[in-house]
Formats: sequence, structure tokens, C-alpha cells
Amino acid sequence: MGYPGKNHKTYSTPKRRFEKTRIEEEVKIVIEYGLRNKKELWKAQSALRKYRKATREILALESAGTDPARAETKKQQLLNRLERYGMVGSEADIDDVLALKTEQELERRLQTIVYRKGLARSPKQARQFITHGHIAIGGRKVTIPGYMVPREQEGQVEYYGHSPLATESHAERSRISGR
Repeated sequence: MGYPGKNHKTYSTPKRRFEKTRIEEEVKIVIEYGLRNKKELWKAQSALRKYRKATREILALESAGTDPARAETKKQQLLNRLERYGMVGSEADIDDVLALKTEQELERRLQTIVYRKGLARSPKQARQFITHGHIAIGGRKVTIPGYMVPREQEGQVEYYGHSPLATESHAERSRISGR
């Protein structure tokens, strides 16, 4: 069973370790999103794998026809969760879950949102600002670059109030804004 307080691996490594095309694609994604290592990419891929597995289970319940109400509630729970995080739209169907890409998962990370909002010059700098405690969501400091930001909190991402970066006169702020 194992110790319940111990963290467990939340990803699976690729089956073929030295596949050239996969490695090249992974390096491009790691650079584009400023990830620390490929483990973060593999975590995102594992999360998508879980969503797809849940979708296949829902489709199996629907095709078996044993309990359509249970299949419908599971389907709504999955779609609501993905909609809450902004990975699918409000009119999404179960086929849209199967069509999700790793990039859509990585776009919802706090690190990427900080960079896309213009609070940092690069994804690496966004990661640094987050880990050093300069970024807050709704006034609360968040120090985890991989934090999945729900759609409703996306507009609340800002500099932390007690951070030196919160003042407009900070030298780095002028470099970010291009003045």
C-alpha cells in the first residue's frame, strides 16, 4: 500500500528512450514554455492521458447502456472540470477531450500565463518571478510555476503586493514594458 504522506510519481517516462524525433519535439516544447526539465512535460502528457482514459471509460459506459445516468454525470463532471480550467469551450463535446494537445495543458500553467500577460520578458523569467514570490493570484502569493490557473482566476494574476516589482518605478518593470 505504501505510506500515504509520501509523494508518488505523477508521470510516466516514454517507452523508447532515445527516439530522435520525439526528443527533438520535446526540446522545442521545453524551450517554448520555459520548462525546467522534460519531467514537467511528461506530467502534462500524463494528465492528458488521464483525461483521455476517463473519456474512453465514459464512452464504454454509454455504449454498454447499463447505466446512462451514471455515464452522463461522469461526462458532465469531466467536461465541467476541463471548462473550468479553460482547456475546452462551453459547447465542448466528448470528442473535444480526445482531441486535446499537450500545448493546451501547458498554456494553463501559471508560468505561461505570467509570460503571456506581459509580466515577464521570457518564460524563464516568469518562472523565476513565481518561485521568488513576486506573483500573486487574487492577492495571494503563489510560488508554484506549474499551478494550473482556472479561467476565473486568470484575470487576477498580478505582481504580489509586497514584492519590489509591484512598484511601477522598478528597473525590471521598465525593461518588461519596453520603456
